[in-house]
Amino acid sequence: MPVHTYTNWNSRRSDWEDQIEPFRKYFFICEGANTETFYFKRLIDLRKQLGIHPLIDIRLWEKTDEDRNLSFAKNLMDFAEKQKQDGANDFDCDRDKMVIVFDGDIFEEKVCGYDELIASIEERNDIAAVTNPGFELFLILHINGSYEKYIRGQEDEYLRADEKGRYSHAYNVLRDLTEMNAKKNSKIGELADNVQIAIEQEKKVNQNIHELKGKVSSNIGKIIEEIINEKPDI
Repeated sequence: MPVHTYTNWNSRRSDWEDQIEPFRKYFFICEGANTETFYFKRLIDLRKQLGIHPLIDIRLWEKTDEDRNLSFAKNLMDFAEKQKQDGANDFDCDRDKMVIVFDGDIFEEKVCGYDELIASIEERNDIAAVTNPGFELFLILHINGSYEKYIRGQEDEYLRADEKGRYSHAYNVLRDLTEMNAKKNSKIGELADNVQIAIEQEKKVNQNIHELKGKVSSNIGKIIEEIINEKPDI
């Protein structure tokens, strides 16, 4: 079983209500095995409070077994394509959307082919959800006033690798603000309660993933806002 699906779609509210099928499902699959999983599980649990249309479903595909630590966006894209073709995963290629969540930091200096990767994802009608340097940046944006206090004017620090070649500034800022290790503490997912703050603050950083290199960037809030605003015409 390469993936485990997390959803709270159509949890039965009473014994007499008919079960219905969603008009569209958004499947999120993430490069990171922990932090992103903590976050998107919480976001899924909040779908009603966020006003997401009853016929729009959000699901998280969690990698399992030997695939759990599968990373690098190209491998993740190919893995996602295989899962889409597996009938057991209930992916409707005509209606559903795959959202591939990955960090942009490795494309700053170490890895080439970013533009080709984005083109490949979009050619498959998938959605690339990218943060630069990493997902922790998006989490920082959930804290009210964090853009002005911790990002604006400090962009170079986020995109500067440390002595081990890691882009760790966003992780360190998030740790200091929350007093949590985002990679180990599932409570970090509770930041999703403030997703509307993140959506608005994200508009102050670069959201154009086609022009990501050298820019503090995120388009995850933009994607979530589009899902919240989607009203199926059926």
